[in-house]
Amino acid sequence: QVQLVESGGGLVQAGGSLRLSCAASGRTFSRYVIGWFRQAPGKEREFVATIRWSGGSTYYADSVKGRFTISRDNARNTVYLQMNSLKPEDTAVYYCAADYRTNLATSSYEYDYWGQGTQVTVSS
Repeated sequence: QVQLVESGGGLVQAGGSLRLSCAASGRTFSRYVIGWFRQAPGKEREFVATIRWSGGSTYYADSVKGRFTISRDNARNTVYLQMNSLKPEDTAVYYCAADYRTNLATSSYEYDYWGQGTQVTVSS
């Protein structure tokens, strides 16, 4: 059974940084794609970034490109989301998700496994 546990959320001022972690267990993830999504109150869940575990290819939403970086640590079975230059509009619950696939995916419907989420709040 795939388990994903997010951590690293918190309260930060605009312009600050946070690093989110997604600890994955239950599988060998070499053939998985991991995605980060976020959901603000009253809004739909939206794609943030994704990474192919094998090879490390990445893709970002335009809204975070140049500010966020997704990466993975094979030894720790962990995917990170480094978030810099945070803005109040980045405030949301951030979720990591996993799917057994080779192509990167940006739709939440394409992911089978989800973590519980971690709150990120950016104050102005």
